[in-house]
Amino acid sequence: MPSKSAQSPFSRSRLAAIAVAVACGASGAVVATAPAHAAAVAVHDIQGNTRTSPLAGQQVTDVAGVVTGVRTYGSSKGFWLQDTAPDADPATSEGVFVFTSSAPTVKTGDAVTVSGTVSEYVPGGASSGNQSLTEITKPTVTVVSSGNAVPVTTIDAKSVPAAYTAAGDPAANGSVNGLPLQPKKYALDYYESLEGQNVRIGSSRVVTASDAYAELWVTVKPHENRTKRGGTRYASYDAQNTGRLQIQSLGTVADFPTADVGDVLSGTTEGPLDFNQYGGYTLVARELGTLAPAGLQRETTRAQKSGELAVATYNVENLDPSDATFEEHAAAIVDHLRSPDIVSLEEIQDNNGAKNDGTVAADATMKKLIDAIAAAGGPAYDWRSIDPVDNQDGGEPGGNIRQVFLFNPERVSFTDRAGGDATTPVGVTSEKGRAALTASPGRIDPANDAWKSSRKPLAGEFTFRGKTVFVIANHFASKGGDQALTSQYQPPTRSSETQRHAQATSVNAFVKDILKVQRSAAVVTLGDINDFEFSGTAQRLEDGGALWSAIKSLPKSERYTYDYQGNSQVLDQILISPSIRVKDSFAYDSVHINSEFHDQISDHDPQVLRFRP
Repeated sequence: MPSKSAQSPFSRSRLAAIAVAVACGASGAVVATAPAHAAAVAVHDIQGNTRTSPLAGQQVTDVAGVVTGVRTYGSSKGFWLQDTAPDADPATSEGVFVFTSSAPTVKTGDAVTVSGTVSEYVPGGASSGNQSLTEITKPTVTVVSSGNAVPVTTIDAKSVPAAYTAAGDPAANGSVNGLPLQPKKYALDYYESLEGQNVRIGSSRVVTASDAYAELWVTVKPHENRTKRGGTRYASYDAQNTGRLQIQSLGTVADFPTADVGDVLSGTTEGPLDFNQYGGYTLVARELGTLAPAGLQRETTRAQKSGELAVATYNVENLDPSDATFEEHAAAIVDHLRSPDIVSLEEIQDNNGAKNDGTVAADATMKKLIDAIAAAGGPAYDWRSIDPVDNQDGGEPGGNIRQVFLFNPERVSFTDRAGGDATTPVGVTSEKGRAALTASPGRIDPANDAWKSSRKPLAGEFTFRGKTVFVIANHFASKGGDQALTSQYQPPTRSSETQRHAQATSVNAFVKDILKVQRSAAVVTLGDINDFEFSGTAQRLEDGGALWSAIKSLPKSERYTYDYQGNSQVLDQILISPSIRVKDSFAYDSVHINSEFHDQISDHDPQVLRFRP
């Protein structure tokens, strides 16, 4: 940060006279002539030493600074203003966003004065729980001079604290808004102390691939929970990976690099530090580093041996017959997963996708996928599923997503038992002392409120080399509605996990019913669990030793199936019953073909378990 003695392009004592002088000749500026007696307010006075401005709602006059970036697109048009004469308090930012609503005419390097209203804007609305962005709104702007140097603060591994944030104020329902910032102690406080300022990072590794919105994530801490393939692993609720930073561009989408995890933005990236709804603190790059590709390749698992049963889970992301990804999904299953014996598919949509006309059958979707797999050199798969009640299982309205068992009849047989439908619960019975399903396929406890507006688990009974294997395909409730990691409420509320906890309890109880009948039963519970291997959801699935999440058999640097906001994390899991685990004859693989790549065909990586029943 520039020192207190840094040279300013103007003198505060002359602001009123300058404003009058410029009023007649500042091209493109909205001109204001402030009264000579008006007290000048500095940017750091507006920002204060907490997350919200002490001047919120008040009019301010002749706020002086240099323009560090201009945003002329989207719904948040405006520019960033930074004071070149900072105070001595590291908690008070010297930058602020000026919201103009229409495309501003100022340029980077312009010295300006701004009068307007101090506002706190909450991206996503107050109900989101997000922190607010301090702004000056309804501004009148005077250009004093142009071509001035732009101040800059460097963000690097040494400057960002290891601790994420302080706990919120209990008296304010956990909000951190009113707490004094401690930028040397907490990462969120550090970033907030730079809100609106022009910042710079050096060469930084990409930890979430670029997307269609011209954004990606990097880390300024190269050794922080690094994955084997260059990402940053989300290890626990207490380790948020403070080096993560979102990068956007002030240019066009066409100018933004297509980056995969492990690539490097070399050189320097510089621009204002913003706060937005989709990721929180974001460096909006006026100057973007040069992409240095790392050459990350999609993984391929090994084929199962003749005596091994290969069971996989794969979220194919709202697949319906109109999609153009069937050949790519087929190649993923045949070439990268090596044609597993059983695949639990999540997000198979009905025959006309999101068209909301009462269609619930998915036979056309499955035929197209099975044909594509055969054309790719894979086996002639068969499939089983249960059509949901129209619009009762969540997901895209009209899409009627469901889980489907895809299986290779040359390697494994499906035990069909009549009686399974969308609303009838499957049960467990005993046949000659061994567990059996009352319906196969069948749905677990579909009337339970745990599954309201959510996908009901699909249970199926398979036979491999004369041995019965029970497979339960799941797609738990999403994390939609949870407060962000950068929420003003700390720790953030994970409201969506209440339903997942109930879902996990329901599935766990069903598995226990199987194990009560046959302690040695081989049960595989898998799918898009939408929660971490260390979560309360996973703990409830594992309750009483009924199941164990097999991804925990991998080295920590390989435990992830999904990549979100710079955190490589586990959402997809395969859990196994004690008889499978105790043999210690299983192999687990998280096959990274999607989550780390900008050209992903699904946002999930598939998982494969190989074992000898």
